[in-house]
Amino acid sequence: MVSETERQVAEAKACVRQAWKGEPRVAMILGSGLGNLADQMEIEAAFDYQQLPHFPHSTALAHRGRLVCGRLAGTPVVTMQGRCHLYEGYGWNQIALPVRLMHALGASCLIVSNASGGVNPAHRTGELMVISDHINLMWEGAGMGSASPLGRCRMTAASPYDARLLDLALSTARSHQVVLHRGTYVAVTGPSYETRAEYRMFRYFGGDAVGMSTVPEALTAQQLGMRTLGFSVLTNVAKPDAPVVVDAEDVVEVAGRAAEHLSQLVQVIVARIGDSAD
Repeated sequence: MVSETERQVAEAKACVRQAWKGEPRVAMILGSGLGNLADQMEIEAAFDYQQLPHFPHSTALAHRGRLVCGRLAGTPVVTMQGRCHLYEGYGWNQIALPVRLMHALGASCLIVSNASGGVNPAHRTGELMVISDHINLMWEGAGMGSASPLGRCRMTAASPYDARLLDLALSTARSHQVVLHRGTYVAVTGPSYETRAEYRMFRYFGGDAVGMSTVPEALTAQQLGMRTLGFSVLTNVAKPDAPVVVDAEDVVEVAGRAAEHLSQLVQVIVARIGDSAD
């Protein structure tokens, strides 16, 4: 029996296939202020999210809301130019549906990016972090209920983020002289920014950055057997004893300035994935 989620993915895939027959190696999700990476692609087809059946619609600032298909650095890719969040009123399965669609189109790797707040005082505003692990404080788990099209699948204790891709990102950053930290991402539902006490708690837990996305997508990709690489742009670094006011416009501005370095790294990594046999 076909589940409701499987039916929705099939209908969205059929819509894409009417305009694009490509077989992507890599899926990408571009977060706040990072959507311009899609402009580096050789675009073969593009869809506003409203054009795709059952697709959630992005309402967050600087999230374009477009699925872009084509090539990046010679590698076939499918890219979400902007994402949706739980705080926009969507359920976990709705947030996960785009990942399931990109996997159904053929993508075996997921590169996901976000703008986040730094909680590690050794980091600086505007620097990049590759995600080595996460702490899920969204109080939900991806697809663990009986309604999941994957059933009650067992989640492994291993990090959802691929160790080989993480090493590739770090070595690429070194060779291009880009500052790239590795660290743990703390995921919260939002949309409010964190209090001073919460920042201290996240650091005590072992977090290096905090944001409101990425974990639903990474866990869904793990269930689907996709290799996942995650990046955070540190748009501010918390100073609980000397707090400053940060708003969405500030986040977008800093992410936009850091996007050039992230774009450089991602293009090299995507090319390497395209050249590899696995």
